[in-house]
Amino acid sequence: MTSFLTISLDFELHWGRFDKTRLRDYLEYYQETLQVVPAILEMFEHYGVHATWATVGSLMADNEEEWRAYMPTVLPQYKYERYSAYRWFDAQPQIWEEALFAPHLVRQLIDCPGQELGSHTFAHFYTCENGGSAKAFRADLKAAKTIAKSKFGQELKSLVFPRNQINEAALAISKEEGFDTVRTNPQDWYWKHTVDENLIKRLFRTGDTLVSLGQKTSYQAPQRNGEELLGLPASRLLRPFRKGSLFNQKRISRIKEEMEAAAKSGEVYHLWWHPHNFGHYPKENLRCLEDILQNFSVLKDTYGMESRSMGEF
Repeated sequence: MTSFLTISLDFELHWGRFDKTRLRDYLEYYQETLQVVPAILEMFEHYGVHATWATVGSLMADNEEEWRAYMPTVLPQYKYERYSAYRWFDAQPQIWEEALFAPHLVRQLIDCPGQELGSHTFAHFYTCENGGSAKAFRADLKAAKTIAKSKFGQELKSLVFPRNQINEAALAISKEEGFDTVRTNPQDWYWKHTVDENLIKRLFRTGDTLVSLGQKTSYQAPQRNGEELLGLPASRLLRPFRKGSLFNQKRISRIKEEMEAAAKSGEVYHLWWHPHNFGHYPKENLRCLEDILQNFSVLKDTYGMESRSMGEF
C-alpha cells in the first residue's frame, strides 16, 4: 500500500498573530519570512515535494485599499474585539504593509510545481469564538475565494481553520462554499477543543514532540464518501529551531522516525507549520527542513513513499 507525506503550511504573516503580538516589534521577523518562503519553495521543487499553502485571503491583496475592496459584506462581531482583524486594523496608528500583504509570494507558490493554493479564511476567522456567526463565516469564505479567483485565477478547494478551531457548523458551511478537503486535528485529548486552551494541554503538546504521549501519528489514506468533506488529520507540527535548546535535533529525529513508520505501514504522515515560524534563525530552520526532506527522499526510494498536497487526495 502506498504511503504519503502531506505538508500543509498556514501562510498568514501578521494576520495570524495580530491578537497576540505587536506588529512593530516583529518587522524584522516578517522581513525574514518574506525571504524564507522562496527558499522553502525552491527546496520543495528540488525534492519533488507537493504542499498546500493555506493562505489568508487578506495577504493576497496589494495594499490596504485593495484589501478593503475585497472585505466581506458581513463582519464577525466577536464578544472580545481583540479577535477581529478589522477592529485591530482600524485601531492601528501606523500599518507596515510588508508584514500584511505579499501577493508576489502567492504568485511564486502558484508557479512552483506541485504547490496548491489553499485557504486559511480571509481574515483569520475564529469559528469557535463567541460572535463568529455562521453568516459572517460564510461571507469570509466567499471573500477568500473571490480574491483568489479574481487576482490569481485559482479555485480554492482545501481549507485550514485558524487556530485549528473546528465545529460541525463550520464544516457544513465550508462544504456548501465549495471546499473539498480540510485539515483536522489529531484525536489526542490535548489537541481537541483548541478554543479551550490551558497550560496542561500546551505541556502535553510540547512533550509529545520529544516522546510519545498520544496515539500513532500516521493513518490510512482516507477515502471521500460521496460529496462529503475529506478530513486529513494533522500528524505533527514542525516546531521552530530554538537557540540553545537541547531538543532541536530530538524533535527532527522524532519526525523522521514517524515518517519512516508511516512509509513502512503504507500510511499518511501530515506535517504542518507556519512559514513565519522560520522568521527567527531562518538558516537553522531551513537546515532542519532539508534534513526532513532528505529523509523523505530516502523513504521514497526505499518504500515508494509519495508526496501529496491536501487537494491531491
